[in-house]
Amino acid sequence: MAVMTRPLLNRRLAEFGTTIFAEMSALAARTGSINLGQGFPDTDGPEEIREAAVRALRAGHGNQYPPGPGVPELRSAIADHQRERYGLGYDPDTEVLVTAGATEAIAAALLALVEPGDEVIALEPYYDSYAACIAMAGGTRVPVTLRPHEGRYVLDLDELRAAVTDRTRLILLNTPHNPTGTVLTRAELTAVAELAIERDLLVVTDEVYEHLVFDGAEHLPVASLPGMRERTVTIGSAGKTFSFTGWKVGWITASPELTSAVRSAKQFLTYVSSGPFQYAVAEALRLPATYFDALRTDLRAKRDLLSEGLAQAGFEVYRPAGTYFVTTDIRPLGATDGFAFCRSLPERAGVVAIPNAVFYDHREAGAPFVRFAFCKRTEVLEEAVSRLKRLA
Repeated sequence: MAVMTRPLLNRRLAEFGTTIFAEMSALAARTGSINLGQGFPDTDGPEEIREAAVRALRAGHGNQYPPGPGVPELRSAIADHQRERYGLGYDPDTEVLVTAGATEAIAAALLALVEPGDEVIALEPYYDSYAACIAMAGGTRVPVTLRPHEGRYVLDLDELRAAVTDRTRLILLNTPHNPTGTVLTRAELTAVAELAIERDLLVVTDEVYEHLVFDGAEHLPVASLPGMRERTVTIGSAGKTFSFTGWKVGWITASPELTSAVRSAKQFLTYVSSGPFQYAVAEALRLPATYFDALRTDLRAKRDLLSEGLAQAGFEVYRPAGTYFVTTDIRPLGATDGFAFCRSLPERAGVVAIPNAVFYDHREAGAPFVRFAFCKRTEVLEEAVSRLKRLA
């Protein structure tokens, strides 16, 4: 039998392997630990939205292939959402594209807009699919590191400017930011916009946590800044806002030219997906403001519960201004290696977390930081806090 000498996996993906989320979730299951690693809620979203999906199924809406760009009802709801919340006007027919979650939106945008040799600036720590999608597009990722300062992670604008070269194609942003929980300020985003215009760069911005902001933090879409609408692809998602992560309904809004480019790549990924769920998400986006206010209030209380418990257990805590993750520093507990810490935590405390170093190119910069998710039931968080006290 002939022996294959060439590796089976495309070399662009060879560095990635199995995700840390799969490893840590398997560890949680094996040890019976509370899983505060992977970011998914442990309860479903609004009952009326679930029922909207059931109605769509029974009425035959979306059971066959929906339109490639997404069902008209959802595209109109997305356009209305952007206009009513942010004053951004988008044509639902030419400037909105529905995707299989934000993950496909990221992949399609990068595959469409990046060519081999192009450089993509990403703020590290970054969601792990960013690196894989840049690699699949043949691009080169250029990390710019967010660093803790006075209780929050901040963007070094001089470092960002220095990272731009003649090969830079686009800046990939995420705000509110996973995993640090920071919300980029108006000043930070204005500087990014000015740099993009000056150097003629595109911006792809992942804004899936747009409704999960606390303590007066402002979510500011990059596309709303002067000169940015025509060079920005904005990514949104229903999963985080409505607690239906398994439905995988995401979208982009952008100029007709950018939307057309992203659609050209997206059509060869899933083509279409989540037909009946698209109708339900259209209704979800039209929920009254009281829903979004109640969601933030609930998550703020859970953030505070977990943050205070982590502090009592001995962690240094960076209380997030957005998302449903809290980043901690393990050095006050006498540890410096987040991987080793997270792999031992189930045995020591019966809780699973994620080492932030997996989200860095500069692994040493993320080594002592660990992320916990607080999008869980209050009683689950209370039990996790009780278990974590064993570390104190």
